[in-house]
Amino acid sequence: MGGVVDEENLAIAIGRSGQNVRLAAELTGWKINIMTAEESENKSAQETAAVRALFMEKLDVDQEVADILVEEGFASLEEIAYVPMSEMLDIESFDEDTVNELRRRARDALVTDAIKSEETIETAAEDLLGMDGMDDDTAHLLATKGVRTREDLADLALDEFNELTGMEADRAKQLIMTARAPWFVEQPA
Repeated sequence: MGGVVDEENLAIAIGRSGQNVRLAAELTGWKINIMTAEESENKSAQETAAVRALFMEKLDVDQEVADILVEEGFASLEEIAYVPMSEMLDIESFDEDTVNELRRRARDALVTDAIKSEETIETAAEDLLGMDGMDDDTAHLLATKGVRTREDLADLALDEFNELTGMEADRAKQLIMTARAPWFVEQPA
């Protein structure tokens, strides 16, 4: 959760040694991020620019159309693809043909991205499957969590690996050590 405070109240909001933020985080269970109004505006502008660029690329629209979508509160391709038709028709600048075309393009982009992601995961799983002790399910699970190479696996701490997979500790340790084996091979001088 984020909060915006005036510059002069920043020290009060944070508290001595961060105690106010820490206490609020403990009480709510939220990760609290306090920023100045200027930092908040900069973050918001960056997020808006990223969403605009996404719409321009994936929907193949100009900046004007992308800006209208952002101003109307759309922040993802999923929203454009699946929001009720009536909500999009409420946008003054869009007629039914425009809305249908935007929804079609958003759905096509989502399908294309899903296929690319699945291909990347399959390729990654193949790299991991070359390791002793690795099985299809574990390789696929790791690949979906962003662990796509032996090097990625070798870089994981045991607790990170267990958190990702829920695997029994001995087997997890064995897989990590197998991934790290190349680190310990002596290189010829």
